[in-house]
Amino acid sequence: MEKLFKSSPIYDILKKAEHGERLGLDDGVRLFKSNDILHIGHCANIIRERKNGNKAYYVINRHVNYSNICKNRCKFCAFSKDKEDAGSYAMGREELLEKAITAAEEGATELHIVGGLHPDIPFDFYVDIIREIHEHCPDIHIKAFTAVEIEHLSQIAKLSVRQTLKILKEAGLGSLPGGGAEVFSPRVREQLCPEKLNGAGWLRIMCEAHNLGLRSNATMLYGHVETPEDRVHHLIMLRELQDKTGGFMTFIPLAFHPKNTDLTGHFSTTSMLDLKVVAISRLMLDNFDHIKAYWIMLGIKESQVALYFGVDDIDGTIQEEKITHAAGAETPEAMSVSEIVRLIKEAGRDPVERDTLYNPIRRKTGVVQTV
Repeated sequence: MEKLFKSSPIYDILKKAEHGERLGLDDGVRLFKSNDILHIGHCANIIRERKNGNKAYYVINRHVNYSNICKNRCKFCAFSKDKEDAGSYAMGREELLEKAITAAEEGATELHIVGGLHPDIPFDFYVDIIREIHEHCPDIHIKAFTAVEIEHLSQIAKLSVRQTLKILKEAGLGSLPGGGAEVFSPRVREQLCPEKLNGAGWLRIMCEAHNLGLRSNATMLYGHVETPEDRVHHLIMLRELQDKTGGFMTFIPLAFHPKNTDLTGHFSTTSMLDLKVVAISRLMLDNFDHIKAYWIMLGIKESQVALYFGVDDIDGTIQEEKITHAAGAETPEAMSVSEIVRLIKEAGRDPVERDTLYNPIRRKTGVVQTV
C-alpha cells in the first residue's frame, strides 16, 4: 500500500496531513482537483481513527422547523415562503412544546430547532418557547437558531448579539446549529443570497456564542456555484476561528439539493464529490474533533461509506426534517436507532450513542446516563 501511496501525484500533501502538518490553501485546492479519491480517503481515515478510534457516533434527536416564512428568499432554498404563499406556516407555542415533550418521552436527548426569518414574530416568543421547553423537558438539550436567525432576533429585539445570546442562554438554549454558513465567498453569496448575513457576520456571531460558553456546529453548502478555492477558503476560515475559540463541536458538509429551488439547470452532487468533500474536510480541519455525514442530505448509503472517508458521526434519528425534503431529498424523514446501529456495525465501526456535546450515553432500563 505504501508503494501505491507514493505513486500518487498528491503524495506530498497526504504525507503532510498524516504527519500532522497543517495544510494550506494550495494543498486543499490540489486535493479537490485530484481524482485520487481512494488515497485521499485513506489518509482521511488515518486521521479519523487517530482522533476517534473505531467509534461512530449517533444521537437520538428531533428536528423542529418552526416556520417556513422567511424575509430572505435565498436562491438555493426550496423551504422558504412568503406569508401569502400557499403552504406557508408558523407553529404556535403549544404545538412546539408538544413536539418537544413527545421527543423527550421517546428518548431524545436533543431538540434541533431552526426556521425562517419570520418578519412578524416578536423576540419574546422565541425566548418563551425556549424557556417552556427547558422547564418541561429539563433533560433535553436545546440546539436552536442558526447564526442567521440570531442576527435576525437581535434586530427585532433591538439588542446586541451578545445580549440576545445571553437572554436565550439564560432561558435554556444549550448550543447553536451550524446552518446559514453556506459558502463564505462574497461572490457566491452575492449570486445566491445577497440579503443574508454575510460570512464575516456568521463567524462574528459564532465567536460571540463561543465566548459565552455556547458551543456550535459548522457547515458548508457545496455543489452549486462555488469553486474548489471557495470551499478551501471556507474551511480555512472555520479553522482559524476554531484556533481562537475551540467552540465548534463538529463540521457538517451539506450537499446541495436543487429541486424546487431557483437554481435551474443545476444537478445534485455526485458520490465522487460528496466523498471528496468529507475527506478533504477531515484533512483540512485538523483542530475539529468530529466530521459528520448528515445522512438526510448525503444519503444513507453514502453516509455509511463516508465512515471510511474521514467521518465519525452520522447524526441521528432526526424525525420530521422539512428543509432538505422541500428540495427533493429522497431519504426518509427519520431513522430508527436499530437502523442506525445496523448501518454502523455493517461498516465495521463501533456505534456510540452520544449527547449533543459528544458525551457517550449509556441507557439502562430507560434511564439516560452520560458516561
